[in-house]
Amino acid sequence: MRVEVRTGDGRRLIAEEWGEPDGLPVLLHHGTPGSRIGTALSDAARRHPEFRFFAYDRPGYGDSDRRPGRSVADAAADAAAVADALGVGTFAAVGRSGGGPHALACAALLPGRVTAVAVLVGLAPRDAAGLDWFAGMTPHNVAHYSLAMLDPEALERQIVPLAGVIRRNPARLLEELRGDLADADLPVLEDERVRRVILDNYREGLRSSAHGWLDDALALCRPWGFEPGAIACPALVWHGAQDAFSPTGHARWLAEHIPRSTSVLEPGAGHFAAQYALSYALGWLL
Repeated sequence: MRVEVRTGDGRRLIAEEWGEPDGLPVLLHHGTPGSRIGTALSDAARRHPEFRFFAYDRPGYGDSDRRPGRSVADAAADAAAVADALGVGTFAAVGRSGGGPHALACAALLPGRVTAVAVLVGLAPRDAAGLDWFAGMTPHNVAHYSLAMLDPEALERQIVPLAGVIRRNPARLLEELRGDLADADLPVLEDERVRRVILDNYREGLRSSAHGWLDDALALCRPWGFEPGAIACPALVWHGAQDAFSPTGHARWLAEHIPRSTSVLEPGAGHFAAQYALSYALGWLL
């Protein structure tokens, strides 16, 4: 069910909820670029009937109003607004890829509300002490995040027309990334369930503009606005050993700096295996 939510400052966020109304509430944070409809495979509710799922389009994606200059930390207030609108009290948070840091923001900044957090193939902070942030990262992402740090206007000039192309043909982004895919990603993307949700996800997320994509990149490369070490609830850090979009060093850093973390480095898995790893995370939550 699609729901329109108003934040305290009057912005509109588009949310979705599905699954068991009396189940354990889980907020799913989408990747970058992405949308609320790309957070889980279509059979997730049937396979995991213990959960009540909800998600929302981050500012600038889909029909959610843009919030220029937003930080990763700002996701906590938006998530709380969505939960309030849906009548959700406490909840777990799960974030995939670019959604991982936003899930961590909820865990750090809503300590009385977020009961557990899971990060699937997520990124570490750009200013993470002792981490070579670009080590092992694909050339595509190195170029993308370098522009985010050094020349945001150039990044905007690059991704605005690309978003227009992807809007018309979502498979174009997968074609752009194909040269950087790990061998382990190829069979995942051939799974029709995965491919369908990814393409619908890109189409919806970029339907109105490229602003969400741009603002995600900028927020991920700026100070996040919280310390992962402040997270007090249990945390799962799941990562594919062949992931080069979010290198494994990021997962190791997060696992070392989040006090109550459980770390899983899955052999033979790449970045897109996170589509399957949601089931692992849900089992861990139970």
